[in-house]
Amino acid sequence: METIANLELGFSVALTFANIAYCFIGVLLGTLVGVLPGLGPVASVAMLLPITFTLPPDSALIMLAGIYYGAQYGGSTTAILVNIPGESSSVVTAIDGYRMARTGRAGPALGIAAIGSFFAGCVSTIAIAYFAPVLSDLALEFGPAEYFSLMVFGLIAAVVLARGSLIKAIGMVLLGLLLGLVGTDVNSGTARYDLGFPELRDGIGFIALSMALFGIAEVACNLETEQDRSVTAQRIGRVLPSLHDLKISAPAILRGTGLGAILGVLPGGGALLASFASYMLEKKVAKPPRNFGHGDIRGVAGPESANNAGAQTSFIPMITLGIPSNPTMALMIGAMMIQGIAPGPTVMSERPGLFWGLIASMWVGNLMLLVLNLPLVGLWIRLLKVPYRLLFPAILLFCVIGAYSSSNSVFDIYLMGALAVLGYVFVKLDCEPAPLILGFILGPMMEENLRRAMLISRGNSSIFLTQPISLGFLIASVALLVVLIVPAIRTTREEALQE
Repeated sequence: METIANLELGFSVALTFANIAYCFIGVLLGTLVGVLPGLGPVASVAMLLPITFTLPPDSALIMLAGIYYGAQYGGSTTAILVNIPGESSSVVTAIDGYRMARTGRAGPALGIAAIGSFFAGCVSTIAIAYFAPVLSDLALEFGPAEYFSLMVFGLIAAVVLARGSLIKAIGMVLLGLLLGLVGTDVNSGTARYDLGFPELRDGIGFIALSMALFGIAEVACNLETEQDRSVTAQRIGRVLPSLHDLKISAPAILRGTGLGAILGVLPGGGALLASFASYMLEKKVAKPPRNFGHGDIRGVAGPESANNAGAQTSFIPMITLGIPSNPTMALMIGAMMIQGIAPGPTVMSERPGLFWGLIASMWVGNLMLLVLNLPLVGLWIRLLKVPYRLLFPAILLFCVIGAYSSSNSVFDIYLMGALAVLGYVFVKLDCEPAPLILGFILGPMMEENLRRAMLISRGNSSIFLTQPISLGFLIASVALLVVLIVPAIRTTREEALQE
């Protein structure tokens, strides 16, 4: 009954005219940017974050959440129509979705992706509503030692699950931690690593860093690749799936939703893992005839449901523990800090309208995606025909305006430009920037909790081993590192990520 009462409070916030409008703008902008190849949810949220600065906190988070799952859905559109995944978790969708488009069944592929995403989003939101309060109550038992150990575990898990070289992922996490230390020491008031620039005494601008790494650098690399985006109207066909399509896709949607809801809370990209795991599961358990890899609609229904479910449940550690499970959630935490909100378990008790309003808005946003996107397929096709070289100047201008508006400082524009060059080098060296942004967000929080724990224990570092929860997280962290050292497991990880 308490959950129902809380949801009533949430819907009273989410269903105000202003918040409905902001949710609609969020899912529309998110889908619009997500449709553009190379710009996934992270880049979408990073570039559109500045437009929420002047909004009330609940409206800002509702809009950003809409941008997130709108971009998540938009990535599947390009994967199906032109075989160019809009973001990483849509890679699997392209395998069978594009084959369906080539045979004139793009419409049912887009339709089942929308239906599966809507169902998974609704179920995952229910999971958030029921499990987030439990985790929040548990998080209130956490002290500085427990939080520090939890963050150590989160960063190590992010390294394990990151794509590409393990050494590069570790290096990116460490670099992110170091960048997070730039600025004034809160205890001593001493400026650290500011290179003589007074503007860096408040730290590296989060907006400048995120837009440089996930906006400008990624788009600049996409300019180097000439991609065929030709798509014809004849490939679309009837958008609504047939009863036969729905019948054979229903089990895949259910399995994908359950798998995604569980894997979404994992640090380092639960939605990506969920979509890949769902596809592999469907190949093993789906009833014959199986046509995976050649246009099987279950190869779209399962991964898209898992993808969306994982995207929704990734909010759980963010809103209950204040720990980002992926780079997008790190951006959301940054937005909360900009709004003057300290992320963590106290948000639910101190700002219940914000907490439950965000959860209720997810239902509204998923319904909007279902109703909005299917009629707009023709618009997305026309957008895909726009040459990328014409879109880049508009994206660059938007990033410059966003960087300047965050602090009204020209220095942030120069800083963003320098970081964009660094981000471009990372992309060319195949260094994934996601671990860096996680380290950048968690670095100052880890330092603060480390110092608080040491002050409480009067300098005795054994506090991290004598607290049961802290010890549990540290043991889990060591176990992950040991697993990575085992040659057979390390080889399996690299082969799985490569596949």
